[in-house]
Amino acid sequence: MRSNQNYDEIAALLDQDASADHSTARSRSPQVAVSQVTLLCGKDMTPEPVRWLWKDWLALGKLHILAGAPGEGKTTLATKIAATVTTGGAWPDSTKAEEGNILVWSGEDDVSDTLLPRLMAAGAKKEKCYFVSGTKTASGERPFDPAVDLSDLEQQANLIGGISLLIVDPVVSVVTGDSHKNTEVRRALQPLVELAKRLDAAVLGISHFSKGGAGLDPAMRVVGSVAFTAVARIVLVAAKVRGEEAGDARRVLARAKSNIGPDDGGFEYFIEQTELIPGIHASQIVWGQTLNGTAKDLFAEPEDELIEGDEGKTLVAQAMEFLEQVLAEGLAPAKEVTKQANEAGITPRTLRRARERLPVIVKKGSNGAWYWKLPTSDREGSIPDSEPVDPSLMTNQVGHDVQRQNDGQDGHLGQDTDDVEKSLSQIPQDGQLVQGFETGQLDGQVTSRPDDFETF
Repeated sequence: MRSNQNYDEIAALLDQDASADHSTARSRSPQVAVSQVTLLCGKDMTPEPVRWLWKDWLALGKLHILAGAPGEGKTTLATKIAATVTTGGAWPDSTKAEEGNILVWSGEDDVSDTLLPRLMAAGAKKEKCYFVSGTKTASGERPFDPAVDLSDLEQQANLIGGISLLIVDPVVSVVTGDSHKNTEVRRALQPLVELAKRLDAAVLGISHFSKGGAGLDPAMRVVGSVAFTAVARIVLVAAKVRGEEAGDARRVLARAKSNIGPDDGGFEYFIEQTELIPGIHASQIVWGQTLNGTAKDLFAEPEDELIEGDEGKTLVAQAMEFLEQVLAEGLAPAKEVTKQANEAGITPRTLRRARERLPVIVKKGSNGAWYWKLPTSDREGSIPDSEPVDPSLMTNQVGHDVQRQNDGQDGHLGQDTDDVEKSLSQIPQDGQLVQGFETGQLDGQVTSRPDDFETF
């Protein structure tokens, strides 16, 4: 009996010790922090308007991209914008900026000999201009790395106070990974987006155009992943657009994308050199006229016609000489002239402009085919009674109408109805749809007007 009593007492004591040990171990275990997703309910919120640093162009608390080809003055444009902020000056659309401080980080331009002189040339207040020069650490000062130093930058910006514009040049420097990978770019840009919100400043990241993107939507030409343009609320693009005459050119700043306002329109700008003081030179921006249209339209000058070719002649001038040579013998089939032009490397658009400038006389034969001749030519030449018409020269709609009436024999047209003649009257000469010819034709002769042609 005593043995059982001793056993029970010992067991009770062991149970008490085990319970105490378990309680002690539990109290000593680390407490794991539990995160919680924050949700907002629409009924507790009030809609707020976008607040602008520059109406429809630069929004406070948002990320923007300014992109362009090398040498188009992107940094000079950024310093012009920054200078306007420091003085509360006028924007190129004549609206007025609210005065504020600006903060600039550039990994490409020196502050003392490039950035500050450009700001001064633009009339900036120097006491409102701040520049990131490096990052101090326990082991000394190292170059500023926007990919890891943004939190420190925010602290310094808050000490300054009143930062309205932050310029990051180049914006790709915030990406530590592959700048062509969408996920990595989005992850790297998000801290910059959050910084813009917390500072309540417009952040302007400068970037470059990718090579070989002529003719594309300018917003899609920003180098790197499409995430750069997707994350930015507004994308501005700057480029030189050559005129139709040799030596005629202009630079254009345009909106290529905007998620929070108009996504079109632009301004001409010119880059001028000035000497601030003896030995100190700087470039500056001079605004030109306001431009209407999308960025693609504003940059869609016919590049093939604008570059200079051999002996300094524009491609349009060379195409005019080509036409004068080919049509020197008089009337010639438009299809054959177009074929020879293509073989000579002349594009349809260049050929059309050259034809309009001469101007070439367009004539339709009784067979339905088109012929060209110079206005100064006295040699009519002969038009054959039958000429196969190449359906590939027609628009889809016209080609469909003609094919319905085609007798199916070697591309010759049938003689069924008046619809065939109506379709033939719209056959283009060089990839252009001919419309609105003068009525009251004399002997089948018509002269084309420049506005009678549309690309299809």
